[in-house]
Amino acid sequence: MIDTGPTSHSFFSQRLRLHYVDWGNPDAPPLILQHGGRDHCRSWDWVAEELRKDWHVICPDLRGHGDSAWVSDGDYDLNAYVYDFAQLIEALGFAEVSVIAHSLGGNIATRYAGLYPEKIRRFVNIEGLGFSAKRTRTEPGHSFDERFRNWIEDTRKAAGRLPRRYSTLREAYERMKGENRHLTDEQARHLTIHGASRNEDGTWSWKFDPYLHVWTFNELPKDEITRLWERITCPTLLLWGKDSFFSSPADDGRADHFQDARVIEYENAGHWLHHDQFERFMADVKAFL
Repeated sequence: MIDTGPTSHSFFSQRLRLHYVDWGNPDAPPLILQHGGRDHCRSWDWVAEELRKDWHVICPDLRGHGDSAWVSDGDYDLNAYVYDFAQLIEALGFAEVSVIAHSLGGNIATRYAGLYPEKIRRFVNIEGLGFSAKRTRTEPGHSFDERFRNWIEDTRKAAGRLPRRYSTLREAYERMKGENRHLTDEQARHLTIHGASRNEDGTWSWKFDPYLHVWTFNELPKDEITRLWERITCPTLLLWGKDSFFSSPADDGRADHFQDARVIEYENAGHWLHHDQFERFMADVKAFL
């Protein structure tokens, strides 16, 4: 386990108190590590430990995740996430940042980089472009009215969903191990300890809001999303696991929308490749940064 850790801080965005950890070294260039959906900022601890001597590492918890507040209406719109990301950079007074972001965090950071290309120095995107256009077109519920109705139905179901309770932290750990077969025992233990909290009755639940199971129905059109990708000017590294459920941007053409991007694919790695192939990941990231 890691012997020394970061300090905990908070900032406000749309009246929400959002949490982040700071690994120190404020005179170094800033580097934001943004986690993905149903994850938390302490999942970056191993990466931050490797980079903290050369970078001022900041790891935020997304709204509804980790130790950040849950939204009152349960509506987690992607635009609000992007606003939070922009607000963090504004609150910390960073003129320019480098970013490593995973999954949902990658989608957020990619849109921010397209909106404010002058603010991003270098960008590592780990499986953070969503599903390919081909996958999206073939999925049921593609029409607006169907997506709207599905969202209403799913939101209504979420209203009755309670956080799952585990009788022991060990039981939550076993669930974590079952979700990602590539995790080591140490990784799964660390992610569980920082990702779960104890309930009043002594049981344990994951920290994320159950409403996160409902995805927004009113997404940007694909051409608008790719237009944001095309506006990104910084060097970009797109990392993909060959065992992932997402298709590689090298194969589906999405990498072509970036001005300066390189794709690296990882054998024996899934969606969480930065955990699955940590040493290779760190070597690639250090060389890129």
